[in-house]
Amino acid sequence: MKKIGILFGMEDTFPQAFIDRVNSKNEKGIIAEAVAIDKVVQNQDGEYAVIIDRISQDVPFYRAYLKNAALTGTNVINNPFWWSADDKFFNNALADTLGVPLPNTVILPSAEHPTDTTGKSFRNLKYPMDWEGIFDYIGFPAYMKPYAGGGWKNVYRLENKEEFWDKHQETGQLVMMLQEEIVFTEYFRVYCLGCKAVRIMQYEPRNPHHLRYVIDGPPVDKKLLATIKDYTLRLCKGLGYDFNTVEFAVRDGIPYAIDFGNPAPDAELTSVGAENFEWVVEEAAKMAIAAAKKQKPGKINLTWGTFIKDAVAVK
Repeated sequence: MKKIGILFGMEDTFPQAFIDRVNSKNEKGIIAEAVAIDKVVQNQDGEYAVIIDRISQDVPFYRAYLKNAALTGTNVINNPFWWSADDKFFNNALADTLGVPLPNTVILPSAEHPTDTTGKSFRNLKYPMDWEGIFDYIGFPAYMKPYAGGGWKNVYRLENKEEFWDKHQETGQLVMMLQEEIVFTEYFRVYCLGCKAVRIMQYEPRNPHHLRYVIDGPPVDKKLLATIKDYTLRLCKGLGYDFNTVEFAVRDGIPYAIDFGNPAPDAELTSVGAENFEWVVEEAAKMAIAAAKKQKPGKINLTWGTFIKDAVAVK
């Protein structure tokens, strides 16, 4: 019997719906359940063929558990090693190599010295930095946000240099990105599962959270939708994320990738709506079942992005 587990936190609707959907398909030799952990011993586990990870970004203990499980043969979705290694700034740089349009972006040193460092730790930084060059490249208004993390936390819209200096001081030890504002006429959030299944959703990020997914929106140009799908697949295959969302802001007919490293994206019924919820539950169940069938006990069964695979292939 191969077991599919789901590891989750505060979600109320998606985890149980996922479990019920997998089990309703009555696949021979496959069952789904909530992951249950009573101890974690090094290089011992193997209980689950597949684990859908919805929470380890917030719980380091779970991240360590998942890496150990992956070593013993579990296909963890998403890959916990890559999820631990990447960040939004690197993802932007990688997306640029993949030919996906992006807002101009730079990374900034933290406003405060990290714990256990002093000014002496930063002797490789030029002082002052080329702030005028940075501001000319980005322009204003601009957005400042953490280079790692999500959930729209610590995101600032900045009108000018003076506001930048003021708000940057509030960020403490956070490493921030400064990013060009894309004044958009259309905005989309896109689910991508298994680097194959794509659902493009009209989205309004300026609305309250529960009203951001647009229902019965205006018609969308088919060529634009095809381009968004192409860019979504490029990004998810490059990163190696089997469960992800990508956001695009459309300016002058060009979709710019705004946020695309969301390996535990929102899937709650109350926020995504009934139709989107049904789609993600069904596609997640199909993806997990396919992964369980392919899983080889005792082997590494993780998905790796083309960036890693191409790097390893270089002799």
